[in-house]
Amino acid sequence: MENTDQSYDQPMKWYHYITVFFAGFFLTNFVPHFVNGISGNPFPTPFANPPGKGLSSPLTNVLWALFNLLIGYLLFRAGKINSKNKPALLIFFAGIVCVSIMLSIAFMDKVK
Repeated sequence: MENTDQSYDQPMKWYHYITVFFAGFFLTNFVPHFVNGISGNPFPTPFANPPGKGLSSPLTNVLWALFNLLIGYLLFRAGKINSKNKPALLIFFAGIVCVSIMLSIAFMDKVK
C-alpha cells in the first residue's frame, strides 16, 4: 500500500522540529505515570499537594499518563516525522533524553 500523503514529502518547517521535540517529551512522560498508576502506586503529578512533590492517586496518574499519550501522539503526527528525516528523528530523541534526565533528577528523592 502506497503512502498518498504528500505532506511527508515536503521539507519540514522550523516549528515541526519543535513539535517533534515536545512529542518525545510528552510520550516519555507518559511512561512513569502509566506504570505507577496501573501498578497501584501513588506517584507525583502536577495535581498533587504540593504540585509535583506530593503523591497523587494511581487513578490520577493513569489519567495524567493518558493525557500525555494523547498530546504526544498529536504532536508526533503534527510534526510530520518520518524515518527519512534524520534531523527530525534526532530532535524527537533529544526530547526523550531531556525529559528522561529531568524526571530522573526531579523524582530522585521523591519516591521511595
